Amino acid sequence: MSKLSIIIPAYNEGPTIHRILDKVREVELINQVTKEIIIVNDCSKDNTEEAILKYIKANPQLSITYYKHEINKGKGATLRTGIQKATGDYVIVQDADLEYDPQEYNLLLKPILDGFADVVYGSRFIGGKPHRILFFWHTLGNKVLTFASNMFTNLNLTDMETCYKLFKREIIQSINLVENRFGFEPEITAKIAKISELRIYEVGISYYGRTYKEGKKIGWKDGFRAIYCILKYSFVR
Repeated sequence: MSKLSIIIPAYNEGPTIHRILDKVREVELINQVTKEIIIVNDCSKDNTEEAILKYIKANPQLSITYYKHEINKGKGATLRTGIQKATGDYVIVQDADLEYDPQEYNLLLKPILDGFADVVYGSRFIGGKPHRILFFWHTLGNKVLTFASNMFTNLNLTDMETCYKLFKREIIQSINLVENRFGFEPEITAKIAKISELRIYEVGISYYGRTYKEGKKIGWKDGFRAIYCILKYSFVR
């Protein structure tokens, strides 16, 4: 029986983290795949830790492992911690906010379980799933970054910046990741593109985006960092 490791980076998500954990708990994975939930608290300043520990105590039947950074290191560093601790056959990233729907894990799992893929990206820009209408410039920025990434990687992705990326565990754990913040997305994309014969697929997913008032954290400075990472990791072996 295979297992999916679900990496959840959390920073100041105290009011809502129980809601995403409820959604993860309710998912029934195909082919009897089991779940391993790994939460990494990136030194939150609110009651995130209290909320997580309370949830773990109330749900002893769930396989939840909790880690905490003593200083804030950034999303990329938080994901590295979770990836290193993963023991499942497959690994997926799940933001602690409510922008992505865990019920769609099966969409990403299917190409791998069917023997076609090694890595699957969930695209917010293809398919007929619901998408919240929010920021024009943010969407344009995502598409520009994806276009730039594709130019240097020779991939034809539609959504390089997506949170939902599912990997075979041995692949993601074999890659030396160094970015600490939101540079994780272009870094991992550039590095998997260099692995010969790696089969990369993309499936359409829904997107329930948040406003900055609702807790969205990525900003324009992260966009410039993403451009730097695209150039850096495309040319550095």
